[in-house]
Amino acid sequence: MSQHAAAHGSRVVIIGLGVVGAAVADELVQRGWQDVTVVEQGPAYETGGSSSHAPGFVFQTSTNKASCELAQRTLDKLDGAEVSGEWVMKRVGGLELATTPAREAELRRRRDAAAAWGVPARLVAPEEVAELWPGLDTDHVLSALHTPTDAVVKGTRAVEFQARRAEAGGARILSRTQVTGIRRSGDRVTGVDVRAVGSDAEPEPLEADIVVSCAGLWGPKMARELLGVDIPMVPVEHGFGFSRPLESLASLDDQTEVARPMIRHQDHAMYLREWGSRIAIGAYEHRPLPVDDDEIADPEQAERNGVQPSIHAFTRQDFESSWVEAQKLLPELRESTLDESLSFNGIFSFTPDGGPLLGPVPGLEGLWMAQAVWVTQSAGVGEVVAEWITTGKPGIDTHGLDLSRFDPLMTSKRWAREQGEESYDEVYDIVHPRSTTLRLRCLRTSPFYERQRGRGAAFSSATGWERPLWYESNATLPDRKPAVPMLGDSPLPTRDQWSAQYWSPLVAVEAQRLRESVGLVDMSSLPRLELSGPGATEFLDALADEALLSRRVGRSVGSIVYALILDDGGGILSDITIARTGEETYHFGTNGNQDAAWLWARMREHGVQLHLTDAASGSCGLGLWGPKAREILSELVDEDISHESFRFYRCRELSVAGVPVLAMRLSYVGELGWELYTPAEFGRYLWDTLIAAGRPHDILPVGRRAFESMRLEKGMRLWGADMTREHTPAEAGLEFACRGATLEKLAALGADQPTRRLVCLTLEDPSRVLMGHEPVHDPTDPEGPAIGYITSADQGYTTGLSIAYAWLPIEHVAVGTVVEASYFGERHRATVAQDPLFDPTASRMRA
Repeated sequence: MSQHAAAHGSRVVIIGLGVVGAAVADELVQRGWQDVTVVEQGPAYETGGSSSHAPGFVFQTSTNKASCELAQRTLDKLDGAEVSGEWVMKRVGGLELATTPAREAELRRRRDAAAAWGVPARLVAPEEVAELWPGLDTDHVLSALHTPTDAVVKGTRAVEFQARRAEAGGARILSRTQVTGIRRSGDRVTGVDVRAVGSDAEPEPLEADIVVSCAGLWGPKMARELLGVDIPMVPVEHGFGFSRPLESLASLDDQTEVARPMIRHQDHAMYLREWGSRIAIGAYEHRPLPVDDDEIADPEQAERNGVQPSIHAFTRQDFESSWVEAQKLLPELRESTLDESLSFNGIFSFTPDGGPLLGPVPGLEGLWMAQAVWVTQSAGVGEVVAEWITTGKPGIDTHGLDLSRFDPLMTSKRWAREQGEESYDEVYDIVHPRSTTLRLRCLRTSPFYERQRGRGAAFSSATGWERPLWYESNATLPDRKPAVPMLGDSPLPTRDQWSAQYWSPLVAVEAQRLRESVGLVDMSSLPRLELSGPGATEFLDALADEALLSRRVGRSVGSIVYALILDDGGGILSDITIARTGEETYHFGTNGNQDAAWLWARMREHGVQLHLTDAASGSCGLGLWGPKAREILSELVDEDISHESFRFYRCRELSVAGVPVLAMRLSYVGELGWELYTPAEFGRYLWDTLIAAGRPHDILPVGRRAFESMRLEKGMRLWGADMTREHTPAEAGLEFACRGATLEKLAALGADQPTRRLVCLTLEDPSRVLMGHEPVHDPTDPEGPAIGYITSADQGYTTGLSIAYAWLPIEHVAVGTVVEASYFGERHRATVAQDPLFDPTASRMRA
């Protein structure tokens, strides 16, 4: 059976009956699945997990498109639902308060994000805040973001509504039943072992073709004990307090519960809402309180002691500052006290990047996860996971949701805890889109690291790797003259405060020097794989014949092809380079662990046994690019590397000053040059040798920020930002990467006639810089909805332009079309430009 079951007769076991497990069960039944069983260790429907105490805030607005869509789907599904005559969801709306200028600016950015994803939102003045929430002290409120369609969801009712509907459709729910083991045959799941909670009997098998873990806060322990793996998730306590009953809320009984908008006071990392006659307050301002496996009550302890496992004792000292601020915000609370008999620390799940863990579990076919999901996205996640299982296509971009996005080399209990704590700390922070983690730094460093530090490199972290963004040493050029940052032929203008973060004017110097002469870029963090073994070529060509790989591999050893990984509907799962380094050996440049998981799954489906290894671990890489790149490399090799001998999109083993190197003639920046990979022990020598040989040509080390700018100038797409599985090759401007069966399939699907396209925009004012995710508007309809959104953007330092790529409907993609992008609420005119802006004939990199 394939990874996604085509037949609805397959047997499904879902572990956990929280808001996620209930949603998955309901959605599978709605899609016609006949044999669905939910195993829940607690009582139905108040199971004792996070769903049983969640405050139920569903704020749709997010700068992340997928998160926003999951919240929208959740509310759309639960709208109007009832359980025993009681509401499941109320669209009372939301208010996000700004009490500082920085937060007020952030609300303008969030309003733009709402417009980009179709969420109604507007900024309101303090006077209107007071009208929306009578009794609120607005003396220190500068403004607020009002989102009228946001809602409160009652977690336990959402569980019961969806679970009962699933049962009515034929699903079975086994409450007070514990999963004690995952059954498997080879690399395929065959079911689970279960027994009644508290029983000493031997576990009984429950056969299944598909098992979905929705175990919530028990997920990490279950993964360790039943699968022998760590998942990147940590349960964390969160303070939740209740006031004493207030006179002004006497009209709200337990059934009405809430009438006014939910409030998020993010400048103090807190939220509050009406809860009947009380005010309920949630606090993120306190220290992270991670919870170990043995600190969560197991089902026997919970049943024996009558405790709810997801609720721990209230720690008043952690909550105190939030209570003081709540009293300032709501004067009526100043005459009240906290009801500590009702207040508690609730446990929620956090991941390193704040996203959920969804999708198939690599290495064990038929096992799926839907973990680290809050009520906010719960019903939406149920739809996505059920669709994913049913058809193989989740229906939305999943690159930031897929559990296989994390590198297995990184996924330790310590890493999950450190990164999860940081995610907790940042829940209500103003987080810059280019910020980087402060935890577990220098976990992975290239052999060039000390040399880079010596040149004043500013580092960010990517999958644990330290990556230079720019080099302070480049403030003075090799001829001892101060560097002069330029934007084209003009002095580089001053950036606004937001876009100037995690950036330096030296980025312009580095980009210009690489274009004029030569630059050296650390490529060690690029994920790379090696596939080898008899039948490797036949396997890859079979994927091309199935239109899952957009083209066949190169016919000769030394060839390189750029290809797309596609789903059954032509959606772009990734883009990769495939270098044929031997008759049956291939070197892949990938986008991360999801590509490795995809290859493993395809090998299982095809029944082939090949060697797939991590080619990046234990190695390092440098990109040597620029008009002088060949002159420098020629001094260090004995081989002929002229254009005629070493052509573009070819690879070869070279000895570079005695260093064994896999040289690939590729260029993501649009210039002549090579990617040079070698075992890590040779790395420092290779760096020093290239720097020394390049000194007469004024070589400069170049960081990621210049690298990113140059790829925009050259029109290179970045998967995960510019295109995802929601987009087809024709839409993304990547038809050139498709051949044969793929073109035929895309035509049959109608995917060769797009209704939208990814286009290049140039801003009218080159001093303005966008950051990505801004909405795009039609200037002829200034009050109308957004027509598209920005994917990635930066200044083009050598073209002298401010560049942005955007998704727009087909009627707005003609070159010369004028649109407007909203940046912190300000409209900036931009024009659709011919793509690419730099060297459209590609003559420079093919020289």
